[in-house]
Amino acid sequence: MNIKRIVTGYLEENCYIIKDDKNKECLIVDPGADFDKIKKEIGNYKVLKIILTHNHFDHVGALDELLKEYKIDVLKKDNLEEKEYNYNNFTFKVIFTPGHTNDSVTYYFEKEKTMFTGDFLFQGTIGRTDLPTGNIKEMLESLNKIKTYSNDIKIYPGHGNMSTLELEFQNNPYFINL
Repeated sequence: MNIKRIVTGYLEENCYIIKDDKNKECLIVDPGADFDKIKKEIGNYKVLKIILTHNHFDHVGALDELLKEYKIDVLKKDNLEEKEYNYNNFTFKVIFTPGHTNDSVTYYFEKEKTMFTGDFLFQGTIGRTDLPTGNIKEMLESLNKIKTYSNDIKIYPGHGNMSTLELEFQNNPYFINL
């Protein structure tokens, strides 16, 4: 699995292209904006799915253009269950992590020890809970859920730099105070 980060839009949202280089296939995580940049990174890979961590405008800005271009399905909380999904060589678990929004989803690629957390969990902090459908009580429950996972998992957030659960468990004040 090869992960390419594309920083998009004026809010500098992280779109990720998860590539299977052997089979020339990919998944798109949170196509925030900048359709042309995303399309260029996709290149000649076949897009299997678009997966959304939540539905805020800065995470879906290029969605309509990508759907028109690639005619594929979008995976989001509305059409997912908390279970494992397989798409060719991509296998991931869906974890519902409400708090930032009521539709927040984390995608966990267990074999690769990688999570895409959207705006639920960032390096050193968490997503805001004061926006519509945000809820601090649900956020704390979601953090407790993630606390049960191995600390060697890499996290790829919706903004900013990647981290690991170990660093977050040790340094993120929201985990420290749980």
